Amino acid sequence: MTSKDALSFDLNAIDRAFIDDPYPVLANLREHDPVHCNPDGSLYLTRYNDVRAVYQDRTMVSEKTKAFGEKFGEGPLYTHHTTSLIFNDPPYHTTVRKLLASAFTPRKLAEMEPLIAGIVDTLLDELDGAGDVDFVTAFAMRLPTEVISFMLGVPREHRHKLRGFSLAILGALDPVISQSRLDSGNQAVAEFGALLGELIDHRRANPEGAGQGEVLEALIFGEFDGRKLTRDELIQNCIFLLNAGHETTTSLMANGVGMLLEAPDQYQLLREQPEYMASAVEEILRFESPLQIGNRLTSCDTVIGGTAVAAGTYIHTSIAAANRDPEVFARPDEIDFTRKPNKHISFITGIHVCLGATLARYEGKIAFSRLIKRFPNMQAAGASERMPLARFRGYSNLPVRFV
Repeated sequence: MTSKDALSFDLNAIDRAFIDDPYPVLANLREHDPVHCNPDGSLYLTRYNDVRAVYQDRTMVSEKTKAFGEKFGEGPLYTHHTTSLIFNDPPYHTTVRKLLASAFTPRKLAEMEPLIAGIVDTLLDELDGAGDVDFVTAFAMRLPTEVISFMLGVPREHRHKLRGFSLAILGALDPVISQSRLDSGNQAVAEFGALLGELIDHRRANPEGAGQGEVLEALIFGEFDGRKLTRDELIQNCIFLLNAGHETTTSLMANGVGMLLEAPDQYQLLREQPEYMASAVEEILRFESPLQIGNRLTSCDTVIGGTAVAAGTYIHTSIAAANRDPEVFARPDEIDFTRKPNKHISFITGIHVCLGATLARYEGKIAFSRLIKRFPNMQAAGASERMPLARFRGYSNLPVRFV
């Protein structure tokens, strides 16, 4: 690839080849055009320091009402993404985050460790003797489904719908989407919103029914500076929690197993030295970040990486490229489960740092520890397939032989 390739790159015209393996293109952009201007005037950042600086800059905003109006039009997707935590700024962002934080304290998460371990063991029991299976459907998506369903109080009979809802809603965030993907996203928000509305109404009428670890009660009855969430705000932020805690953790699990199969020396390392499990989870997050692209909007004239940027410019942050920046990470394209330090930004940073980061790490460490101990000789069982999404990186299917 050349500097000409970098200069002509258009984030709004990426193809399946980029989705399957974006890293050569990202490395070329980082080297030749790290503050890249897309044809639509938006910028695409690929250097670690530039991406990190944007996330920590309080003048950068997450609110995208105008952009989402142009992209989605009026409808459920527009309502969701303009109401949920992630695409809003203070003071609304502060209110919702404070209410959610009460369910993500170290004490609350420690209480959930036995629950997570129990779910993992049940799923591993099902894999024992199963032979060749799709790891995504058999394990990766089921673990976070059970955990987030517990936290939101979603009944078991509805849980099989959650990944479909999540993929449809998150898929609509890709730079360019088809009408069918737009329709699927709107339908998913509407259907899941209706289900959550019923759960919220039931919990309001039966406040004593909350289970251990359930976050719904904190959102419904919580108050910050005299402010409570409306019913619609509750629904949309519960959908956000599904997406934040479900799809990204599904991809963490599947990406991790994919890396174990790709790097047998690292697989052997964890079998022989399980004390490296925590750092292995960090390396999985760095090497194959479940969230690949973020966004911000400049609220004033600024300078990014030595380039003058006008107010009102949309910024696309390549988390995937930042996490493989050779200026920050030695041998960035190699998997190293002993890597330290590992200052990846897969959970972003600044005021929008991922609220569920600690929970994801708990799930990852518990799941991989038990999985490797139970199945020390997993093998690939066929060709895998990546999800057809640019903004999120994971597998649609990952055939694994459990022996």
